[in-house]
Amino acid sequence: MGIINFIKKQFIEVIQWTEDGSSQGADSILSYRYPVADQEIKNGAQLTVREAQIALFVNEGKFADQFGPGHYPLTTQTLPIMTYLKNWDKGFESPFKSDVYYFSTREQLDQKWGTPQPLAIRDKEFGPLRIRAFGAYSYKLVDPKVFFTKVAGTHEIYRVSDLEGQLRSGVLTQLGSVLGSSQVAFLDMATNQQLFADHLKTAMTPFFQTYGLELVTFMVESLSLPEEVQAYLDKASSMRLVGDMGKYTQFQAAEALGSAAKNEGGGMAASGVGMGAGVALGQAMAGALAQNLGSQNQTAGTATSTGGEDPVKTLEKLHGLFKAGVLTEEEFNTKKKEILGKL
Repeated sequence: MGIINFIKKQFIEVIQWTEDGSSQGADSILSYRYPVADQEIKNGAQLTVREAQIALFVNEGKFADQFGPGHYPLTTQTLPIMTYLKNWDKGFESPFKSDVYYFSTREQLDQKWGTPQPLAIRDKEFGPLRIRAFGAYSYKLVDPKVFFTKVAGTHEIYRVSDLEGQLRSGVLTQLGSVLGSSQVAFLDMATNQQLFADHLKTAMTPFFQTYGLELVTFMVESLSLPEEVQAYLDKASSMRLVGDMGKYTQFQAAEALGSAAKNEGGGMAASGVGMGAGVALGQAMAGALAQNLGSQNQTAGTATSTGGEDPVKTLEKLHGLFKAGVLTEEEFNTKKKEILGKL
């Protein structure tokens, strides 16, 4: 009866993982336990390890042999550690049992990270700030023994999605630590995102190594401030850009006048532009005229004490203002008539 049961036993002759059903992204499989169960692996069975895979034999909870990509007949020559653990000193003649785990070493791309809540930092230029950051990273499994011990364990299947939360928490912890101790201003980080990302990658590499992983890429796609802070910075930036508000108003008036001249004859739209330009120009002219008349009054006061300024010179100055567009023709003629009437 024992001989019949032995003959009926189903020995495993081929061990391979084709990764059927393993998709990309969050559903990608990181580790897979080959279904040995009560079956026994036949002496001389064929082991196939494909590219971007590693196979690991675990015997009674102890790490035995590890195989990279290739095709292997399982014998005492190809299973030296297993042979030692089993004490097969007389040759590997009978079937054996062992847990076989496959690990995917493909790069896991486009893993997203981000700050669900703004992180508080102390900026050297603006003081306390709350910033948000988003990006992506990629990693791959490089040490299956460490990954098996600290992460996957004896799970039949361990996916990228199973590890996602742990890695994201670690990334945010490291991010907060780096930002908290950084002496780089926020504006410098925002304008040099690649350098900032490289710095973060260096800081986070040890964290990934503790799980048997290699952090391949780390990207910062966005650094931002809360809307109210950003609005304040935009306003401060605009004020610095404008500088002299009087000159800025004159510049706007000149621009509007140029637009109106180009659109001359364009119907109601052109009239609207002309009206807007006229209002802006009038405001600018009023300011400039007031400044000029104030200067003239001061000059007139001085002229009175010295016997008065030559009317011809005054007319020349007014004519210059008229040519420069500060005075209208009507204003110039009125002032000219006034001066000539005093002669």
